[in-house]
Amino acid sequence: MSGFSDISLGNVIGSNIANIGLVLGLTAIISSIDTDKDFLKFNFPVMILLSGLLYLFLFTGKQISRIEGIALLIVIFIFVLVLIRKAIKGQVDGSEGVDETLNHTSMFKIILWLFIGAVGLYFGSEWLVDGAVGIAESFDVSERIISVTMIAIGTSVPELAASVIAALKKEKGISLGNLIGSNIFNIGSVIGLTALIQPIFLQSEEVLSNDILWMIGFSLVLLPLVFLPPKNTISRYKGVIIFLAYISFLLLTFIKK
Repeated sequence: MSGFSDISLGNVIGSNIANIGLVLGLTAIISSIDTDKDFLKFNFPVMILLSGLLYLFLFTGKQISRIEGIALLIVIFIFVLVLIRKAIKGQVDGSEGVDETLNHTSMFKIILWLFIGAVGLYFGSEWLVDGAVGIAESFDVSERIISVTMIAIGTSVPELAASVIAALKKEKGISLGNLIGSNIFNIGSVIGLTALIQPIFLQSEEVLSNDILWMIGFSLVLLPLVFLPPKNTISRYKGVIIFLAYISFLLLTFIKK
């Protein structure tokens, strides 16, 4: 709404890259990650579909219009419906990772936490955009570069922290499906809702010619990695490959500024 479309696109694209290159890479280096049974049949195709739609919309119209935002939201809506249907049929374990103590939390506390979180999210978002623009101006780089790197890493930090802690504790709470699901929602809901409020215009051609291609590349590379031995597992050496690719992305992004 402030007119910084590059930050909107860069945040989503950069976060999707970081989820795979940074979060998945580092987590796999600490402890190998088994792929979900629905990875090939469901999560991966939906992620590629949304990534392709995002590229198509930007390539053809140089913007994400409200109608295109609605299209992305429809994909997410169908995605969630299928997930709910799978859960009802018992194909998804919905109890894993749920804190049972939340069942005894009063409604007052729930509303209070929701209010505090909403206020923090609003001001945090305002300061994030202002800070990103300020940093870009101070270092004489574009908002796009700051958003696709620094802001995107900041967006992925909670996922990274949870994944690394789970890996160190040898817990199976983190899965490839979690990260793929995050990427799906980044495009479908974040870009979809933002475009519904106000169309997102392509300000920098590098978003289309560079950043989004990296995002699609990181997504596609998961397929051969899953089939390489050990099969259906993102092992340590695969994590090293992914992480080094992410470091290369960061270096090349700043070199090309």
